[in-house]
Amino acid sequence: MKNYTITVNGVAYDVTVEETGSAAVSAPAAPKAAPKAAPKAAPKAAAAPKAAAGGAGSIKVEAGTAGKVFKIEASVGQTLKAGDPVIIVEAMKMEIPIVAPKDGTVASIDCAVGDSIDAGAVLATMN
Repeated sequence: MKNYTITVNGVAYDVTVEETGSAAVSAPAAPKAAPKAAPKAAPKAAAAPKAAAGGAGSIKVEAGTAGKVFKIEASVGQTLKAGDPVIIVEAMKMEIPIVAPKDGTVASIDCAVGDSIDAGAVLATMN
């Protein structure tokens, strides 16, 4: 057994840890390896539709931050003014509006509610 003092948010805790052998160390290692493979597959699938539909309009509406698509505010064919919300992205429990960069008409919506997106991803296009 080993004794440790751990401080969390200014509060000190005395902890006793018992080592049970190498089996306890190798069991958690397997689950850690599995999630690494799963997230790599998801962005590849999400990137393909964005690239394919990205040519529909000449004005790109890009994500300013990584997150998840929370709500789609505009629809294809809708006329927007600069600053009107197009997509709402959720990042770090905050809702961030992605707005139209210029006046125009929505040509395509290249994402769906619940999609994970990267910063700079094209979410919609306008003409």
